[in-house]
Amino acid sequence: MTKDALKLSSRTLIMGILNITPDSFSGDGMLSDSDTISAVMTRADTMVNDGADLLDVGGESTRPGAQLVSLQEELDRVVPVIEALHQRFDVPISIDTYKSSVAEAALNAGAAWINDVWGLRADPRMAEVAAKLNTPIVLMHNRSKPSQAELQEHLGGRYIGVPYENLLEEVKNELLESVSMAHAAGIKDENIILDPGIGFGKTVDQNLELINRLDEIKALGFTVLLGVSRKSFIGYTLNLPPDERLEGTAAACTVGIMRGANILRVHDVKFMSRIAKMTDMIIKSKGN
Repeated sequence: MTKDALKLSSRTLIMGILNITPDSFSGDGMLSDSDTISAVMTRADTMVNDGADLLDVGGESTRPGAQLVSLQEELDRVVPVIEALHQRFDVPISIDTYKSSVAEAALNAGAAWINDVWGLRADPRMAEVAAKLNTPIVLMHNRSKPSQAELQEHLGGRYIGVPYENLLEEVKNELLESVSMAHAAGIKDENIILDPGIGFGKTVDQNLELINRLDEIKALGFTVLLGVSRKSFIGYTLNLPPDERLEGTAAACTVGIMRGANILRVHDVKFMSRIAKMTDMIIKSKGN
């Protein structure tokens, strides 16, 4: 399946998360494994067999309280992994980074998508790289501040929400600002994917509202990616640690699909691919 075929799919697509870090919030970072490449290949093989349509590779944790990673260290983490994945698997690989140099190296190593958690705002050259290589790019809404985070032993970390006068209007307007930056660089609409940025500078209630009103973001006219997997808003709602958030993730994914999500970014590929398939079939049975 090519990157273009993915954009034309009528079903919800599943993006499997591969964290090449030692400090993922969900406890699935693989950098500490004695043979990182082998560990990644094993997990990727399981994800692809379980229904992953894409594999999202990240070399720097975005969890609250995470340490920043240098450009060279991030390159050293992700490029060998992407090369190995590209050689073995036939699904598109996404590079989860906000650094244009990492994105460019990853694309040259075999990646096909960019997933930018800062929506082109952190590195002005990112849009140029995506346009030059004609690659799909995820533009995420993000108001999080590393200094504004709190940690709880049981529930893990979360970013503290920032003030909004009108949550949906401001999120939409800021996503459209990222879209304008993409257009200015020459990125085509069909290569733009919007992500509301669940968990990034939003309160629990704001995250819940964003998911429930995702159709308003879908109405902007772009492919929509939803990343809710194991996130803190689920933990704080259900009072559960990251490794017990499967059911909460499933509920959020289901509502997200019903509100227009085209792609789900998840840790638990087998379960969420089944949920997506079932939800898709229910929606189709009603003629939607």
